[in-house]
Amino acid sequence: MIRFLAPLWLLAVLPVLALAGVYVWRQLRRRAFAVRFSNVDLLRAVAPGGIGAVRRHAPAVAMLTALLILATALARPAVDTREPLERATVMLAIDVSLSMQATDVRPSRIASAQSAAKQFVEQLPQSFNIGLVTFAKAANVLVSPTKDHEAVTSSIDGLQLAEATATGEAVFTSLDAIATVPADGAEGPPPARIVLLSDGYRTYGRSIEEAASAASAANVPVSTIAFGTDEGVVQINGQVQRVPVDRLALEQLAEATAGHFYEAASTDELRRVYEDMGSSIGHRTKAVEVARWFGGIALLFLFGSAAMSLLWTARLP
Repeated sequence: MIRFLAPLWLLAVLPVLALAGVYVWRQLRRRAFAVRFSNVDLLRAVAPGGIGAVRRHAPAVAMLTALLILATALARPAVDTREPLERATVMLAIDVSLSMQATDVRPSRIASAQSAAKQFVEQLPQSFNIGLVTFAKAANVLVSPTKDHEAVTSSIDGLQLAEATATGEAVFTSLDAIATVPADGAEGPPPARIVLLSDGYRTYGRSIEEAASAASAANVPVSTIAFGTDEGVVQINGQVQRVPVDRLALEQLAEATAGHFYEAASTDELRRVYEDMGSSIGHRTKAVEVARWFGGIALLFLFGSAAMSLLWTARLP
């Protein structure tokens, strides 16, 4: 069914209808004048069956039809189409606490995490949604689930470090972001995964156990990647502090949610995170403009008008 995206432009049809009305009025007046001063029997003999009338009016009718179609095209006619939409979603949660500036992993923990995250985004199927959450004292959604993978990569490059580590909040915030993926006519929540990159040791917010329970209840596995060694140190307020990695907490989070735990994740290993996700196809209604088809039809009518006029009167209308 055709609908108009700019219906106000349908007013452009009114001048065309007015022109058609003037043409009909002129023809009726001309016919009345001709009947008054002509020999009707002679006219019938010269133009039997009204062939002359058809030839006289056909070019004008074709031209008026073309103008009517062109005027309608200004209102941006469109047809609704349903296009399939993959709902599978992966949320990246990256630790941006100050401990991530440690250089026990070269060139630093945060730089290594950024590199691994970007590799993961690049290898993720383009049809999947990808979102980005960062967490320090609070967890924030930097990029909501989207198929614009480049937007996520750009945001990863601009990460800034801050105090504290709210690992549990990162999981809760990721779950909230996953819940925003539209149903698009599909049943149930989308298949989803959380990939959490951190050096562990939660210092703020809800516990990792609470987060694991929430992720399990939502049927969202959390895969964790640990960055760092037990020898890591950072300088905070002029003091050197040890920042060992809490591998146990990250591993327990992954195991409790049926995810995967990595210490040195390769590209092939990370593929395990999403290879069994499955698919959930919804449908989005999209308006496809057909104004060009209106223009093409109008052009055909104009050519027809010109051809008939040249053929029958040796001039253009």
